[in-house]
Amino acid sequence: MTTPFPFTAVVGQDDLRLALLLNAVSPAVGGVLVRGEKGTAKSTAVRALSALMPALDVVSGCRFSCDPAAPDPGCPDGPHEPGVSETRPARMVELPVGASEDRLVGALDIERALAEGVKAFEPGLLADAHRGILYVDEVNLLHDHLVDLLLDAAAMGASYVEREGVSVRHAARFLLVGTMNPEEGELRPQLLDRFGLTVEVAASREPDQRVEVVRRRLAYDDDPAGFTARWADEEAAVRERITAARELLPSVRLGDGALRQIAATCAAFEVDGMRADIVMARTATALAAWAGRTDVLAEDVRQAALLALPHRRRRNPFDAPGLDEDRLDQTLEEFAGDDEDPEPDPDTDPGGPDDGGGGGGPAPDAGGPDDAAGADAGAPPEAGADGQPEDSPAAGAGAGAGAGERSAVRAAEPFRTKVLSVPGIGEGAAGRRSRARTEHGRTTGARRPRGALTKLHLAATVLAAAPHQRARGRSGRGLVVRRDDLRQATREGREGNLVLFVVDASGSMAARQRMSAVKGAVLSLLLDAYQRRDKVGLVTFRGSAAEVALPPTSSVDAAAVRLESLPTGGRTPLAAGLLRAHDVLRVERLRDPARRALVVVVTDGRATGGPDPVALAGRAARLFAAEGVASVVVDCESGPVRLGLAGRLAGELGGTAVTLDELRAESIAGLVRDVQGASVAPSASTVSTSRRAA
Repeated sequence: MTTPFPFTAVVGQDDLRLALLLNAVSPAVGGVLVRGEKGTAKSTAVRALSALMPALDVVSGCRFSCDPAAPDPGCPDGPHEPGVSETRPARMVELPVGASEDRLVGALDIERALAEGVKAFEPGLLADAHRGILYVDEVNLLHDHLVDLLLDAAAMGASYVEREGVSVRHAARFLLVGTMNPEEGELRPQLLDRFGLTVEVAASREPDQRVEVVRRRLAYDDDPAGFTARWADEEAAVRERITAARELLPSVRLGDGALRQIAATCAAFEVDGMRADIVMARTATALAAWAGRTDVLAEDVRQAALLALPHRRRRNPFDAPGLDEDRLDQTLEEFAGDDEDPEPDPDTDPGGPDDGGGGGGPAPDAGGPDDAAGADAGAPPEAGADGQPEDSPAAGAGAGAGAGERSAVRAAEPFRTKVLSVPGIGEGAAGRRSRARTEHGRTTGARRPRGALTKLHLAATVLAAAPHQRARGRSGRGLVVRRDDLRQATREGREGNLVLFVVDASGSMAARQRMSAVKGAVLSLLLDAYQRRDKVGLVTFRGSAAEVALPPTSSVDAAAVRLESLPTGGRTPLAAGLLRAHDVLRVERLRDPARRALVVVVTDGRATGGPDPVALAGRAARLFAAEGVASVVVDCESGPVRLGLAGRLAGELGGTAVTLDELRAESIAGLVRDVQGASVAPSASTVSTSRRAA
C-alpha cells in the first residue's frame, strides 16, 4: 500500500488545509471544492487528509460500514446482531471520471430478481465511502448524471438504487471533496452550490517556498516511510486536535449577533437561496471548535464567508469566484450585535497546522496559459482612419499581426440565444444540445445487452421469455427467465457537441461598434455552449493567414478570454480560415469520433488576397458540405448596400445564414435546428442512423 504524503508536510496552501480540516471536524459543512491550476498539491492534500481522520467502529462483516452503536435499520446486510464490531481506519474512496452509474451506486442482479425474487445487490463506491471521504479528482469532467447522483446522496445521506420496481437503499454519509482545474471547464452553478466550501489554490511565487516544496517532495520520493515517520508527531497532534474539536462542537454557541452577521452577509452579496446561510453557520461553528472556543466570534463569521460564499456569488458563468473583502468587513461591522463576544485570545490559532492562518480569500492571479492571449490587447493601433480600405498597403501588409492591426475592443452585453442543434441522432457525450442515443432519457426501444445490463426493458424481456415457458418446465407463478431473454432499454436524450467558431477579424470587420456587436453575439453563443455542456474551439482569420486561437476545449471561459483580446485588421483570408477549421475538425474526429460538430462562421462573407479569393473560399466551404458538417453563417454585413456574400457562403457550406440583427433578436432557433435541411444530402452517418431508426 502506498504511503500517503503527510498532511502537515504540505507547504503553504493554508486555506486548502483549513477547509479540509473544518470538514473533518464537522462533515455537515458539506465538503470542499478545490479549484486551481495543475501542480498545486490539490490531490496530495486531499489524499493526506484520510490519515488524520479518526478510526471508526463498524459492524463486523457489514459491507456498508454500519455504526454498531446505531446500525442502519434499513441496511441491506442487516439486521445486525449487537456487540459484533471492529475498529478500522476511515476510508478514502476515489471516484474515477470514467466510472459507470453501477460502479457509483451499485448494481442489482436483475436476472435473479425476476426469476427468484432475490435482491442480489453489489455495493458501489457510495457504500464504500460511507462514514469516510469520497474524492472526485477533476470533478468538472464527470458526467452530469453521475454528479447529480453523488450530490443527491451527499444531501440525503442515503443512496437509492432503482431497477424496474426493485429498490435497494443504504446509508451514504461521507465527506465530499472535489478538485478541478478551471482551464478544463466549469461546473454548473447549481452543482457549485452543493459544495459547502470552495478554495482557490495557486503555486507560490516565492522562491524560498518553492525550494521547500521541491526539497520535501524529493525527500518523500526517496524514502516515503522515513519521511512520513519524521512528520509523525505533527500528524498525531493534528489528529488529536480534530478529535477534541469534534467533542467540543456540540457545546459551541452560535449567538444571535453572529446569526445576524451571517444573514446580513449573505443578503449583501445576493447569494441565491438559504444554503449559504446554513453552510456559513456550520462553518463558523466548526471554526470556533477548531480554535478550542465555545463561542462564535466575528472573525469566525468572516472566515466562514471567505470559504462559503465566493462560488455562490457568481452572477454569470464567466465571472471568476471571489469576494470583495472590504465590503465584507463593512457588512460585518454594520451588523455587529450588542452581544458581541469578547476579543479572541491572541494565542488562539483559527487556521490550520503550521500556524498558517487561512485568509480564505481567492488566490492571487498566478497567470497561466491564457495570459499570453491578451498580449496584443493593449497594443496601440496603427495610424489610419477606421474607414481605411482593407486593400490599402497599410491594411494588407503582413500576416496576423501585420500593419493595419487595431487593438481589441470590448464585447457588447451578451444576450440569450435560442438553441442551435445538429440534425439527426448522435451517440456522443451526454449534454444538452442535439438529439442522441444516451443512457438517460426517454425510452425508444429495446436491444440485447452488450455487456452488463444497466437499464432493463421489462416488457421486451417478458415478451422474449414468454414463448419458452412450457419448454423450460414452468410450474409455479414465477416467470422462468434466462440471460438471453434480457433486453436493454434504448433511450434518447441530448448530447454535447463541438461548437467551432470561425471568426473574421479582418479590416472589413474592424469598425469598433460593429466588432463590439460581433463579439457580443459570439459571447452569447459561448454562454449557450457553457450551459449545454459543449466543447468549443475558436479559429480566427485576418491579414494573410488563419490561426487556431483556442483548440477544442471544455473551458468556455478560456474561449471568452481569447475573444475579448482578439484584435482586428488586415485582409480577409476567408479560405484560409475555413481550411484551418477543416483541419481542426479532422484532428478532433480522431480524438473524439462520437462527438458531432457545429461550425459557426462569423463574417460578412468578403474574401480578399490572392487570385480569385471568393472562388477559393467557395471550394473550401464545399469540403464541409461534402462531409455533412452542420454549419451556420452569422452575416455581419451592414450598411445600406449589401452584397449578400454571407448568404452565398452559407449555400456553399450547406448551412443557413442569419444576420447579426436576427441573432440578437433571438430568432435563430428555427433556422439552425436543421441546418442541413433539404439543401444538403445527408452524410453517411445520417443515412445509417435513419436506416436504424426505420
